[in-house]
Amino acid sequence: MGIRLVATVTATSLLALTTVGVASADTSSVDRKVVQQALDQITQSGAALGVQARVTDGRQRFTAGSGTAELNSDRPVPQNGRYRVGSITKTFVSTVTLQLAGEGKVDLDAPVVRYLPGLIDGRITVRQVLQHTSGLFNYTNALPLSPDEFEQIRYKNWSPQELLALSTSKPLDFEPGTQWNYSNTNYVVAGLLIEKITGNPYEKAVEQRILKPLRLNDTEVPGGKVGISGPHARAYWTVAGKPSEITRLNPSVAWAAGEMISTTRDLDTFVTALSSGKLLKPAQQQEISKTTAVSPEYGLGLQVQTLPCGTKVWGHGGGIPGYSSEMMTTPDSKKRFELNATSGPTEGNPGGAFTKLLTEVFC
Repeated sequence: MGIRLVATVTATSLLALTTVGVASADTSSVDRKVVQQALDQITQSGAALGVQARVTDGRQRFTAGSGTAELNSDRPVPQNGRYRVGSITKTFVSTVTLQLAGEGKVDLDAPVVRYLPGLIDGRITVRQVLQHTSGLFNYTNALPLSPDEFEQIRYKNWSPQELLALSTSKPLDFEPGTQWNYSNTNYVVAGLLIEKITGNPYEKAVEQRILKPLRLNDTEVPGGKVGISGPHARAYWTVAGKPSEITRLNPSVAWAAGEMISTTRDLDTFVTALSSGKLLKPAQQQEISKTTAVSPEYGLGLQVQTLPCGTKVWGHGGGIPGYSSEMMTTPDSKKRFELNATSGPTEGNPGGAFTKLLTEVFC
């Protein structure tokens, strides 16, 4: 469910990031002017209508924004604004699954069908689902996602079973465990697994195990709710040749693969707790960022990257029509970065703006 900025700048809702170099970290402080220039470059290019960012470098913390919160308006993007975080939802879902593993309720290397008989190919393990090595066809590839087409289904309420059926009606992309391929279907399966093991909707598990303990009061799992409550920027694209607002949609089309709403502050709290080991037991803490030869740049619901300067970072990106987001941290959580961009009706190329942001924050 990626949108333009994700596809052309970060690519992280669809692809893992490239790993090069050896991990290290620069201790110099971030130049706010450089961050602001990069954000302005994104909006002035037309790649986004509005953008907000939160930067943490040791004790230095600040937020910045660029562009507007509405088309044909001077209203600035609210720096405490809520937004659709897309596939960052996957990191929450993976964290809950790993918590269940730490409690002995699920075996990562057991086949999913041990818990959900007949749901998917019997060879696919829980780990392969979380790591995108299952081979399951990505159901979003079967959805009409162009603006003109999506307009017809934007308010449809989807059940996870309907989403899964879009995938299981197709053959596996490859033999389980032999390749890596980003598939939103994996996290529909993970959501159903959580529901089976806990006996409750997966969103209740996310709320009880993560949102409430961390007091993430501006984060929600909206289900079929079409609007975004609280302060937020509006998003647009072009339908039938004219600007059209896409802020309101039924996010059940993304379900456990990408339906959540949050803020840069809440995501910063979450990723800090996750990286510091507050949410997982030591064994599962090692698992979440563990990569393999088959999946060298993706752990379990966590993208892993080493920047050209050598700094290691991990986190997740997300995209859903109208919204594009990023959540990144160094493993020690001393340097962190959260970003959200809202789309506008025009297309633009921000050039190296995103690379400039990452270089300034982490290098």
